Amino acid sequence: MITIATAENYLKNKIGDNTNDVLKVWEEFKAFAKEDVVGEEEKAILFQCGIFNFTGEKLFYFDLVRQFTDIEDGNMQQLHCEFVFNPVKEFKKLKVSEWYFNYEGELDDYFKKVENLKEFKIPLNYTPVQFNIFQEEV
Repeated sequence: MITIATAENYLKNKIGDNTNDVLKVWEEFKAFAKEDVVGEEEKAILFQCGIFNFTGEKLFYFDLVRQFTDIEDGNMQQLHCEFVFNPVKEFKKLKVSEWYFNYEGELDDYFKKVENLKEFKIPLNYTPVQFNIFQEEV
């Protein structure tokens, strides 16, 4: 049984040592996105990417997110699988924020849509410099 509190460790265990393989992490993330989480109000899945200056250095972020809204208290948390890349020229115009709860269709259809985005495909040709899994309140 997965709860909001155990979701981060659960996903870390599923991913294991595949932290440089974007497609393997994506496959684990998709499977995780389909699983029920106790206390979750609705499924909210996000693919986002772009060049940002979060750390004082411009880097390209490729982020897979599952957002949890707690049924009991309405608090929200986001679980991120975040790949960080050096901002090569091909990434300069790549920026997207694609939510599942804004999407009309099944979760598998949403995944196919994301997989067909140039913002998803182009970074697959590069090696990330960092991978982070973390859960935070929003």
